Amino acid sequence: MALTGTRPRRLLVVLAVLFGALAAGIAPASAHAALTGSDPAPGAVVAHAPEQVALTFSEGVAMGDDSLRVLDPHGKRVDRGKLRDLCSGTVVKYAAGLPPGLADGTYTVAWQAVSADSHPVSGAFTFSIGAPSRTTAAVPQQQAGGGLVGALYEIARYLAYAGFVLLAGGAAFVPACRPAAARVRSVQRLVVRGWALLTGATLAMLLLRTPYTGSGKLADVLDLGGLQQMLLTKPGAALLCRLLLLAAAALFVAVLFGAYARAHAADATEAPDAPDAAASADADAEAAEAVKRRGALTLGLAVGGVVVAAGLATTWAVAEHASTGLQPAVAMPVDVLHLLAVAAWLGGLAALLVSLYSGPAVERTAVRRFSRIAFGSVLVLVATGTYQSWRQVGSWHALTDTTYGRLLLLKVGLVLVMVAVAGLSRRWTGRLTTTDATAARTERQQPEPAAALASGSGSTSGTGSGSAPADPTRAAQLARQRAALATARKKRVRDADPVRRGLRRSVLAEAGIAVVLLAVTTALTTTEPARTEEAVKATTAGRATDANQPRVLTVPFDTGGPGGKGTARLDLDPGHSGGGNELRLRIADPSGKARDIPEVKVSFTLGAKKLGPLPVALRHSGTGHWTASGVQLPVPGRWQLALLVRTSDFDQVTETRNVTIN
Repeated sequence: MALTGTRPRRLLVVLAVLFGALAAGIAPASAHAALTGSDPAPGAVVAHAPEQVALTFSEGVAMGDDSLRVLDPHGKRVDRGKLRDLCSGTVVKYAAGLPPGLADGTYTVAWQAVSADSHPVSGAFTFSIGAPSRTTAAVPQQQAGGGLVGALYEIARYLAYAGFVLLAGGAAFVPACRPAAARVRSVQRLVVRGWALLTGATLAMLLLRTPYTGSGKLADVLDLGGLQQMLLTKPGAALLCRLLLLAAAALFVAVLFGAYARAHAADATEAPDAPDAAASADADAEAAEAVKRRGALTLGLAVGGVVVAAGLATTWAVAEHASTGLQPAVAMPVDVLHLLAVAAWLGGLAALLVSLYSGPAVERTAVRRFSRIAFGSVLVLVATGTYQSWRQVGSWHALTDTTYGRLLLLKVGLVLVMVAVAGLSRRWTGRLTTTDATAARTERQQPEPAAALASGSGSTSGTGSGSAPADPTRAAQLARQRAALATARKKRVRDADPVRRGLRRSVLAEAGIAVVLLAVTTALTTTEPARTEEAVKATTAGRATDANQPRVLTVPFDTGGPGGKGTARLDLDPGHSGGGNELRLRIADPSGKARDIPEVKVSFTLGAKKLGPLPVALRHSGTGHWTASGVQLPVPGRWQLALLVRTSDFDQVTETRNVTIN
């Protein structure tokens, strides 16, 4: 039994909502620009108050004076409130100055930024001056871009993609595959709803952008000052340009379903037989002129449609992953081609689906034209997708070791399944030739409903004849009945064709997979690229490796007497808490040559735990060299090393340095 016209539409709506929610749920957990370094480092204990707090990011970010805040142990903001731009070349670095004389204790650094691909990122960490202390500083518990506002924004992002696909792909399907579809109501509704969906989603993103990148409060959608500031940013300008382009798209749609539809309706109307040669010549001239006008109109629509669609796609390319990272000048045009290919394939598929379920029977030539366009779109997707994958992933193992890589593999798998189902649709298309004639014959053999209505109308006309009723209301009612019966008869003939029924089902399966594919694509745009994630992991691993390296200190000294200047180098290996540490000490004169001195002592103190000073038993092992084995440092922390150097009976000095013990 054939599916009814409402079932596929309801199925697609349910799938769209379901996977839209899925995509929105995935998105807030991801970041794009990542914090790769800071000075002071997270958890560091410094002896003296630093002049500034500096942050280094993996890619370009936008930050304001309130984007980086330093809070004292009581939660009071202590930074100078003026952000310093320290970016140089490929290094993305910002800093906030600190006043001199900060008290000892634990300080909290809270930061928030908008990455170059328009996604908000945030974080917080602590460092201590002198020794760690208790802190009452409160930092936001909700990640930037999360919560209700984040979910609504990601749903709007998904709906914007869906609207663009329906608008651009559905509109392209009409002149490229089936000009007669310009008069089909279901196709008209599909394209117009795509335009409305994209427009509504874009307006929602504009209003949600301020709380999405800032406070996270839904009430801030009414913040006109924030909206004005947001429009000055790259994502805000892209959304505004998208609205302007949608105004041009509305004009395009009006012409497509207005003048273009009327031109092809006139072409489809059969001309009456010409009574003589002169009239025939005039009719031929008029027909040639009509063909010329239709050609000019089609060319204008094609050029205008490509320009508007490419412009709409560019509003994503300039504000998403393509605009940052490697080769943005190449990546942005490639991203535009990728989006246009997606729209041509999936949007055209949606137009074909609604045509198969509603309206006149779809011609075999229209299906074959779309099949060729879909095949070309897949080739473009393969080429552009391969480049984007290399650019965003960077290595084979990142495909399985990162969230972005796994989503990309899922997307590739869905595309392969969709191509396989499309192959089944092509097989059904190849069998349409033999069924077209059969369908036409069956339609001619069906009894005309008008005859039955006319025969039954005599009793209502009052004349007993078969003429039309005199009552205009009754005449209008009969006309509607005739139209309904004619439509029902055509639908029965269409649904009785097993080949077309199989084609409808395979196209419906393609459309269902396309909804899932679009959701995965949306999730990819909100997920940290694998290349960035791998770089952050490498940086973190590098810091961990550094933590396992020997602690090396170079300490200049000057006892004040003759020959009292020199340098001490201390190596504590491996620099871990507990026993088993080995200390190597070398004393050198100003020229760097090792020298002996009368006395040298080393001790460790951990003031936060009231431990020490713990002396180290040094053993002289050669000229200017001392060693100690089994150095005990009971607990991890920021220890203070004291080095006493005596160069004569009266000249000595004690130098102190901080060293972190894990």
